[in-house]
Amino acid sequence: MVSAIIVRAMVAVGVPDQPGPRKAHSVTTPKSGGVGIVAAFLLGVLLLYQYGQVSRLSEGRFLGVIGAAALMAAISFIDDLYDVSFLVKLLAQLLAASVAVFAGLWVHVFLLPFIGPVDTGWLGIPLTLLFILFITNAMNFIDGLNGLAAGVTLIACLFLAAIAAAYSGFFVYTAALLLAGGVLGFLPFNFPNAKIFMGDVGSQFCGFMLALFGIAAARYGAEPLSFLLVPLLLSGVLFDVAFTLVRRLLTGDNIARAHRGHLYQLAHRAGVDARVIALLHWGFTILGGLTAIGFLAAPLSWRLPILFAPLPVQFLWLWFVIARAKETHLTNW
Repeated sequence: MVSAIIVRAMVAVGVPDQPGPRKAHSVTTPKSGGVGIVAAFLLGVLLLYQYGQVSRLSEGRFLGVIGAAALMAAISFIDDLYDVSFLVKLLAQLLAASVAVFAGLWVHVFLLPFIGPVDTGWLGIPLTLLFILFITNAMNFIDGLNGLAAGVTLIACLFLAAIAAAYSGFFVYTAALLLAGGVLGFLPFNFPNAKIFMGDVGSQFCGFMLALFGIAAARYGAEPLSFLLVPLLLSGVLFDVAFTLVRRLLTGDNIARAHRGHLYQLAHRAGVDARVIALLHWGFTILGGLTAIGFLAAPLSWRLPILFAPLPVQFLWLWFVIARAKETHLTNW
């Protein structure tokens, strides 16, 4: 309810997002609807810090989550207002991620299929920072069609909450539901028709928090879970981003420059309805969630084949998009 009230207000006062050659919309639409998501989550997590008895981290780590979340929200809202360069944005994200990491939210023991636990020691700090930055920017990159990033976040949070509850990770359970509530208040204003966009304050914040939830689940539940939990949930998003980055690197394109070459953007430009693309990505997230459940329940010897279960669907999607782009003579990709 808090999120919906704030989002409704932002429809009137949000930062105008003008149409352009690299954007999917054709009418000026306000953005920064993610302010509602941020406000609802921060309110909830502050109440949890003050009154929660079970769904807690240690004092320092809990304050680290709150501080990092608030800093990430402020940074991404400034990005909405002033459209800062990619390098400045990346450095600001690194600062917010560092707050969380140095409060203790980092992973150094990785549970690998066939191998078991591998302790990377202090190397876990840069690996965790890279993980946070990649997930944050992946969600930012995927936020280009109505309901896509918001729906993916909502479904991922619900799966995270269910899995965390099953494994007694009650902080992740509660925090994921708080973020889900914030997104649920926003989504009706964005899908199927957008009165407002999430903006960087929404997409970057959602990616950042999902990454932190994954780290907390991997270390601080009653039964630590695999660090692969969030990558599995976001397998559709990460496949799109990874494929696009590799393709642009191989063709010599500037990966920091805005473009419309992601698979979901190519599909839309080739005539696939934006609502269908969003629903497909919601389906990819559900598949990732079911795969994550199977992965966690399986013995170590079965985990590697289960880990790759979402890939055939992603390659089928890749084949369809490329075929559709060729069929419609789409050249600029």
